[in-house]
Amino acid sequence: MTKKSLLLIVLPALLLFSFMPAGKAQEKTYTVAAVGFYNLENLFDTIDSPDTDDREFLPDGPNQWTGARYLTKLQHMAGIINQMGDELTKEGPAFVGISEVENRGCVQDLVNTSPLKEKQFDFVHYESPDRRGIDVALLYQPKLFKVIESKPLHFYIPDKPDFRSRDVLLVHGLLLGDPVYVMVCHWPSRSSGEKVTAPLRAAAADLCRKAADSLFKIDPSAKIFIMGDLNDDPTDESLLKHLKACSKPANTPPQGLFNPMYALFQKGVGSLAYKDAWNLFDQIVISEPFVNKQTEGFRFYKAQVFNRKILVQKEGQYAGYPFRTFGGGVYQGGYSDHFPVYLFLVREKK
Repeated sequence: MTKKSLLLIVLPALLLFSFMPAGKAQEKTYTVAAVGFYNLENLFDTIDSPDTDDREFLPDGPNQWTGARYLTKLQHMAGIINQMGDELTKEGPAFVGISEVENRGCVQDLVNTSPLKEKQFDFVHYESPDRRGIDVALLYQPKLFKVIESKPLHFYIPDKPDFRSRDVLLVHGLLLGDPVYVMVCHWPSRSSGEKVTAPLRAAAADLCRKAADSLFKIDPSAKIFIMGDLNDDPTDESLLKHLKACSKPANTPPQGLFNPMYALFQKGVGSLAYKDAWNLFDQIVISEPFVNKQTEGFRFYKAQVFNRKILVQKEGQYAGYPFRTFGGGVYQGGYSDHFPVYLFLVREKK
């Protein structure tokens, strides 16, 4: 199997930018790339899909999901995606993994919404077998990221033949010429209880780890992103024992994985809140070459949670939480119940 046949996962956003780390301004200049992930909180259209349970998001459904509300949701999502990483680059992310999108049509509507439309975003999407009909996808700017191959990695539980969840989207591409592999994930939720559902997330982590190991067998220096709403924190067993995502770069072995979100979580930073406690379910895990000082091409610079004031609920029961579309069953007109997350990568200019 060649490198081109190994399709893997999600790299959000990159841009050309002259960047000089503190203390080295006169020594080197860098190209900066931004990549991200965003759980869009139920990006559903208003059309009844007979093969999925989308009754909540119909004009006559409980959420009274109208065309006007759908359009507002698209505009909100497109605007935030465009801003990700703008503190170091103004062109927007090179690519962004997304979750909780109903179908291909919704993804198409999203990239056709300003300002993503003007930047000519394209996307990779496959229908998943999830019972609610929600999928994952990868948005990207063709001028920054070239897709070579893509495919879904089917997620199933051998002893649960009726279990249906989101597949893992695997994309192989070139980030400004640098070969990378991206996995976009939405691991099983905790809706039936954290402990009861933990084995499902462990199985999802095993699938991602197996895919990463298969890439390392072909290319020991493979640059891999594993991103998504993992429904677990960086300190949970699915991340530490199954995905084997290390908490520090120094502890990450060759062909290993490093979780840059771990340090953020230890500082109390989260991407969603529940009962006044913060979780960091939205994560981007990267392979060891990104933190190896000898690596050529793009390397990891820093991780961020996009939690600017515009995305924060200002008042009421959920003040301080992410400003969501629905809260307590009532339409809020916000963005999402998750904050986006993103990474900056840097590459020395020769």
